[in-house]
Amino acid sequence: MSKARITIVGGGIGGFTAAIALLRQGFAVTLLEAAPAFAEVGAGVTLSPNAMKGYVHLGLAERIAAAGVEPARQRIQHWQDGRLLRSIDRSDMRARYGAPYVYIHRADLHAILVDAAETAGGRLLTDAGVVAVEGTTAVLHDGRRVESDLIIGADGLKSVVRRLFEPAAPHFTGHVAWRALAPVEGALKDLVEWPGMHIGPNRMVVRYPVRGARIVNMVFFARQDGWTQDGWTIPAERSDLEATFAGWAPEVQAMIAAVPEGRIYKWAINARRPLDSWIIDDKVALLGDAAHAMTPFMGQGAACAIEDAIVLSRALGDSASTGEALRRYVAARHERATFIQLESNANADRMQAANTELFGMEGLRNEDTLGLLNYDCRTVPV
Repeated sequence: MSKARITIVGGGIGGFTAAIALLRQGFAVTLLEAAPAFAEVGAGVTLSPNAMKGYVHLGLAERIAAAGVEPARQRIQHWQDGRLLRSIDRSDMRARYGAPYVYIHRADLHAILVDAAETAGGRLLTDAGVVAVEGTTAVLHDGRRVESDLIIGADGLKSVVRRLFEPAAPHFTGHVAWRALAPVEGALKDLVEWPGMHIGPNRMVVRYPVRGARIVNMVFFARQDGWTQDGWTIPAERSDLEATFAGWAPEVQAMIAAVPEGRIYKWAINARRPLDSWIIDDKVALLGDAAHAMTPFMGQGAACAIEDAIVLSRALGDSASTGEALRRYVAARHERATFIQLESNANADRMQAANTELFGMEGLRNEDTLGLLNYDCRTVPV
């Protein structure tokens, strides 16, 4: 088909990955970001081999891997005494899957994607928050109107574009999380050599290195009722973590002690229920969290957005019409993304069960055993 003008709403991982893939196929792409500058908040993100295959496709994989850390191993430990429950070998990821397994700071990944999109000639606009979509026109907060042939909603959990599909707001999952970064010093050195998690009743703690293993990314999860505050950067106190994880293993206590005061942030984990479809005629498509926001307990949220972006770009590049491309995209992606959404929720129950010592003994269900890492967005039938 003739090259459509495409507007991407949202400048996160999925939006920029889609922009780069479409620009390299010759599409005219405008990317709209609500923030006043292109920057990524947060801390670390895991890019498993299925995600990194997308960046192999775009020629960015080695640059991303060099900016991140490739773990050789991981371990899952008991919440109370730190005993080993499960170890995972990650040393052969490239050989086994054809792509690396990478931990990276979100800001470092985002900078690489912005640079690649700029180099590819994308029209990238900041302070361009979308307040409405009329047909294939994006209406911005200041009254500007951006015309195109196709709108892709990659605007995350609180997607404006998704409102065209349903009025429901994201729902609270019953989980809250605290995130923090700390320099790798003292007791944290061993934790960088063995990234992974401690799991226990209604709680879990995840840690892994970023930025040349000089920094450890830590995320503390707990079930909590009645959380109503909204935001990704709500300040929290170290005492909050100390109380929530009292009695947990010495390694967890060392992590909490290493968290810099004033640099702890808490947020509610919200998600979306599956939609029947992510497209409207030949005019609008959703990808990433806008389509299928999920809990983080399978570590596949970013990966799904990257997979969506590559598959959608392939469909658009190889179809006779936009409508045909969008139908092929949904047919190729909907079942997998919905499955991962549901498994992510179930994995929270498995990892935060009362009988921690039995974890994995009745058949482990994770990204490896479910075959999620085998998926290849470059070659999957579209």
